[in-house]
Amino acid sequence: MPFPLRGRRALLPALLTAGVLAGALSHPAQAQSQDDDKPMRTISITGTGEVRAVPDEASISIGNVQQAPTAAEAVKANNGAMSEVFSALKSEGIEEKDIQTSNFSVNPRYVYPKDNSGPPTVDGYEVSNQVTVRIRDLKKLGTVLDKVVASGSNQINGISFTLANPDEAENEARKRAVADARAKAELYAQAGGFKLGPIFSLVEAGRSYPPRPMRQEAFAVKAAADAVPIAQGEQTVSIQVNVTWEIE
Repeated sequence: MPFPLRGRRALLPALLTAGVLAGALSHPAQAQSQDDDKPMRTISITGTGEVRAVPDEASISIGNVQQAPTAAEAVKANNGAMSEVFSALKSEGIEEKDIQTSNFSVNPRYVYPKDNSGPPTVDGYEVSNQVTVRIRDLKKLGTVLDKVVASGSNQINGISFTLANPDEAENEARKRAVADARAKAELYAQAGGFKLGPIFSLVEAGRSYPPRPMRQEAFAVKAAADAVPIAQGEQTVSIQVNVTWEIE
């Protein structure tokens, strides 16, 4: 027997409510999985580790500049001077693989009219030849500088010191960087009232061991008389890491 219209309208909300309850009660696992999908709490810290080491290699930039009325004359004069420089390096045991041309240029020299009445004119040419030399034995560095200047090098742009094998210093810096990150994270954990869980990620952010430059004037003045005094100092090897911990 069909229900009266009023009765069917009254019964519809009750049926819908019962259906919703039945659906919720029949999927307890789905509700549990939603609880398990809570976002992981983490803390990320950057740590820095530094190690100081005595450099055992040096790199110097030396060369020669010549000026002449013609480009051919300037090149010829420059070639002669650089040949003497190469001979001086060879006499000190510097191998060819440790000598690399870094710049060679031929440029006109212009003269401008004093009254600006016309365009500039070429008054000759300038030739520059620069080489970078790797010095593997620092005991020879002062003598090498003295000899290259005496042999014809009139340009010395600088000197930098480096480590031939930085692996050992880098690895020690990595250990110190991770320890630095952990110390900071534990401090935050204590202040924030939580505990550190396992490491979630660890990324090396960067490393640096900039060469120690030496100004040209430090050796150019004395090069004509005595072997140049050299002080290589220390090299700083720096490593940065980004470490992320889970928070318990």
